Amino acid sequence: MTSTSHRRAIAVAAVLASIPALAACGAGVDANTNRAYAPTEAGVLIQDDGSTRSYGENGIMISQAFILGPDSGGQIAAGGSAPLYLSIVNRASTPDTLTGVVSDGKEVTSVKLPAPVPLASDQLAKAPQATVDGLKTPLLGGESVRLTFQFTNAGDVTMWVPVIARSREYATLPPAPQPVPTPVTSASPSATPTPVTTETPQT
Repeated sequence: MTSTSHRRAIAVAAVLASIPALAACGAGVDANTNRAYAPTEAGVLIQDDGSTRSYGENGIMISQAFILGPDSGGQIAAGGSAPLYLSIVNRASTPDTLTGVVSDGKEVTSVKLPAPVPLASDQLAKAPQATVDGLKTPLLGGESVRLTFQFTNAGDVTMWVPVIARSREYATLPPAPQPVPTPVTSASPSATPTPVTTETPQT
């Protein structure tokens, strides 16, 4: 075998030897390809008891949760609304339902969920567009809002939800409709009465 052929054989052997390791990395127990969720903007619900760490709470895994903020450099004024986007996986063996979302009243006044969200076991579900309403302060992007998600079986799950600026891959998402200011009608100034001159009869 020539030196060139020998080097080629070594290179091929190295590639073949690396394939099982790469496959293990790509299809391990926690690989995204084997999971029904892929945590993105939420990145919360990490349970830590001091010895082990696990993702999820009461069988519920909120794989994506974010509030769509303003365009870059802009703001959503206090009193306005912003969309809330949710992707949820129910890891329990029985179905569940997201029945509502509430806030502690510090960042927003209320949260509107158009309808309950049924959660089949081990399947990804996306909630219809909810909104956080009655912002207590203007949203600029980069803030977090504390929300509690209410489930029929899993109970309450509380987490900090980030506010994401409406840019990059989020630029095409529709913003929440903002309240239209009620026009203020000013009263018309009353007309000045025209003085009436009465002629004095001549004697």
